[in-house]
Amino acid sequence: MGKLDKLIKELCPDGVEYQTILDCTQMQKGKSLSKKDAREGNYPVISGGREPAFYCDMFNRTDETITVAGSGAGAGYVQYWNEPIFVCDAFSIKTNDKILTKYVYYCLSNMQDKIYSTKKGAGIPHVYISDIGKFKIPIPPLELQEEIVHILDSFTEFTTELIENLKTELTARRKQYEYYRDRLLNDVEKDSEMIEINKVIKKVININWNTVSQFENWNYIDLSSVNIKNSSINNTVIINVDDHPSRAQQQVKINDVIFGTTRPTQMRLAIIPESLDNQICSTGYCVLRADTKFLLSKWLYYNLSAKRFQIYVEKFQQGASYPSITDTLVKKYMISIPSIEKQQKIINILDRFDKLCNDLTEGLPAEIEARKKQYEYYRDKLLTFKERGVL
Repeated sequence: MGKLDKLIKELCPDGVEYQTILDCTQMQKGKSLSKKDAREGNYPVISGGREPAFYCDMFNRTDETITVAGSGAGAGYVQYWNEPIFVCDAFSIKTNDKILTKYVYYCLSNMQDKIYSTKKGAGIPHVYISDIGKFKIPIPPLELQEEIVHILDSFTEFTTELIENLKTELTARRKQYEYYRDRLLNDVEKDSEMIEINKVIKKVININWNTVSQFENWNYIDLSSVNIKNSSINNTVIINVDDHPSRAQQQVKINDVIFGTTRPTQMRLAIIPESLDNQICSTGYCVLRADTKFLLSKWLYYNLSAKRFQIYVEKFQQGASYPSITDTLVKKYMISIPSIEKQQKIINILDRFDKLCNDLTEGLPAEIEARKKQYEYYRDKLLTFKERGVL
């Protein structure tokens, strides 16, 4: 950043002026427009989300524009546009000839969390011009703004490309793992007897809340407790006889396999760890307890992870808006049952491959997050100036 340091020494050695966003830009509310009242077109309609709400045939802003989402979960989200757009449930920010729009955008992006913190309203949160307009940003000379924008544009492009490459690598590793897992299981099916799951599992007994002490607490596994990406169980809730959901009925044991039957194509699948032995899970899960004379829990888990089971679920789920599959249908699914020794041998192979992929898939997201933090660090550094006249 030699050129930048040189410009700072030449153009603003004593610091720069700070102004409120309201003083140095033109902030303007959007105009209400519903999809049913609009004609379809090519101009993005900017509303309360991170993506355009829809596209229409008219616009109310042109050229460079900054938008801030006005309400909803994405209220406060800052975006930069350099095309005609229709600003709806949002407000726009335009600049004058003394300040670059892209520079102001980077300043606002750098205070994104601060903008989010101004949300008001318990139901649908909103952000307001009156609050965000009070935030101050540094106003260096134009030549310095141009250099900062050039550096951040280049860094943004580099970081975005790097993150996309890492995401591509992550997807490739997951697909590779799934291919070999399914191939191994398919090869076994050719030489082994296929049996319905319900023939090789034990009965699961529900908890009787009428006999439970009021002083006992339990960990409750809700549908949201299972991480879809890595099949871990997190964020359980403490419940008791006086305070428990109506669906908190099934008492699970270590090595039980649980499968989410609500929105089943999400493949909410996990094995109960020792730490959750004898705890409670939602009736939104089908609980499968392997009869270990015939079946290892991990063998059942890997079979339910396979593509063939996903196809089965897609075929037999019912309901359009809130699809589900019954426990009975899950238990009717047929899997191969080789000898326990052969099951364990294949489990060992899949465990090693799973660990290898998980090491990669855990490392790559961490790398992506590190690159984002690196970008944010340098953006913050570039946009931090000494304020003129302030000691």
